Amino acid sequence: MVCPASHDVRWRCRLVLPLHPRETRAEQECSTDRVGAHRAAGTMMQSAVSPTCSRQAVGQHGTRSRMQTCDTADFKSALLRSSRSVLARERAAMARAALADCHLCAHHCGVNRLKAPAGLCHAGAEARFFSAQVEVSDELELIPTFAVALSGCDLRCDFCITGRPSWNPRAGESFDVCAMAAKAKRALDQGARTMMILGGEPTIHLPAALELVAALSDSAKLVWKTNAHGSAQARELLEGMFDVWLADFKFGNDECAQRLAKVRDYIRIVRENLVWANQHSELIVRHLVMPGHVECCWRPVAEWLAESLPGVKVNLRSGFWPAWRAARHSELGGTVSSAETERAWEIARQCGLNCVQ
Repeated sequence: MVCPASHDVRWRCRLVLPLHPRETRAEQECSTDRVGAHRAAGTMMQSAVSPTCSRQAVGQHGTRSRMQTCDTADFKSALLRSSRSVLARERAAMARAALADCHLCAHHCGVNRLKAPAGLCHAGAEARFFSAQVEVSDELELIPTFAVALSGCDLRCDFCITGRPSWNPRAGESFDVCAMAAKAKRALDQGARTMMILGGEPTIHLPAALELVAALSDSAKLVWKTNAHGSAQARELLEGMFDVWLADFKFGNDECAQRLAKVRDYIRIVRENLVWANQHSELIVRHLVMPGHVECCWRPVAEWLAESLPGVKVNLRSGFWPAWRAARHSELGGTVSSAETERAWEIARQCGLNCVQ
């Protein structure tokens, strides 16, 4: 039996959705048989429910029959279009469970981070952050952005501008989701255009990142700033969560990646993540021009982007500074020369890249 929406339908358990501060709380009481389902790729979390209708059918002699089940297409359709915050809460729980055998990044350490800090990132189960503020130094279309920088990273870039907290997952302050969500909402209400989660590398703290998404309004424009070294499992958990992926493509070959960031099979992994991100969200690719790496790194990156992701937004950045442990590498001991900067832009023009600021 199909129950029209106009009839009195009661729900026996409470379904409370996260609310924007300006929204009023609307609660339903429902009786559900909930079946969580995922697509074969494990991407979009879906739910199917079979609500119980409290409207009792009246028989021939005025007697009321037993309760009947509503299996309405409209109701199911609404649930399948669950809000981002609801999905984020479910994904956060899945991500936290995944820490028991961690494969969130492409190192695939397989360690139990719920038990103790472990793996190449040396991170435990609880996230920390070393910065949370409005910033205006990112892409023009994203700023001002409320940027939350989580401590720790799965890469070991010797030239990292925030090397100390980025390499140390115990740096900074404890990550309180409710307090951070309140700060983010306040910044957005005061004019911030976006809210950005970065690091370090936020993928290693995916549970906390998704918990923060769950606490924010679905209308907030969210940016995922990443080194693009996440795993397929991480991608599945991230699908539909962020409006923009702001991804670094740091190196143009595996040799430079191994020497400067202690990472193997870099090119394959990053390309795979960028192709996926371009299919599932808005994508902006960043490349930092480094001294001595225009031909070996920038040229192959530019040529691949032109061929594989034509039209994708590219931010070619020239503000390299020999930070952290860059001096360990002779070519990284100084800044980028004007000739190298000019050559990098010439390559971008030759490849016909869609460069943004």
